[in-house]
Amino acid sequence: MSWIKTINYEEARGRLKRFYDRIKGPDNSLDNVLTIHSLRPHSLEGHMVLYKNVLHHSGNSLPKWYLETLGTYVSSLNYCDYCVKHHSVGIKRNLKNNEQYRLIVDTIKSENFEGVLDKKYIAGIKHAKMLTLNIKDASQNDIKQLRSVGFSDGEILEINQLVSYFNYVNRTVVGLGVGLEKDNIGLSPNSSDKDSWSHK
Repeated sequence: MSWIKTINYEEARGRLKRFYDRIKGPDNSLDNVLTIHSLRPHSLEGHMVLYKNVLHHSGNSLPKWYLETLGTYVSSLNYCDYCVKHHSVGIKRNLKNNEQYRLIVDTIKSENFEGVLDKKYIAGIKHAKMLTLNIKDASQNDIKQLRSVGFSDGEILEINQLVSYFNYVNRTVVGLGVGLEKDNIGLSPNSSDKDSWSHK
């Protein structure tokens, strides 16, 4: 499941067990992306706080399906199949349109978003690619471009934090050999409850 030791639910004690009880899914299941932190529970806590706030917080104004699309796209750029599989399910769950979902997932592979997403959302996708692969090219003009297609500064911040988070988690997963074995694909916390970490 990974290239370093992890502690499973049955073996967990103390602070780690308390965190596991907050994040577990059906039958005490835990995603491998979370158990990879088990040797440093404070790292697990930091990951969950960041994850919950950038992707699953009711204070975000961009549509959840779009945030999941950005995360899946960044994960694809980073060769993180684990996150692509988990978060493409998030696109489907939040979009509630199977045809559009299939178009988006296929387009993530081809990167030809014309005719699939509107101009505004394509600009966000292009920005995500720059932040992921060409950060040295970042400039104030990028922000002006995002404003010009209709993103507010708050939405620009949402995109920035979402893309930054996925670059972090992709490097955790790929760099530590986190696998999909025994994962319940696509479970996520409740967006309306700011304190909910439980995966359902």
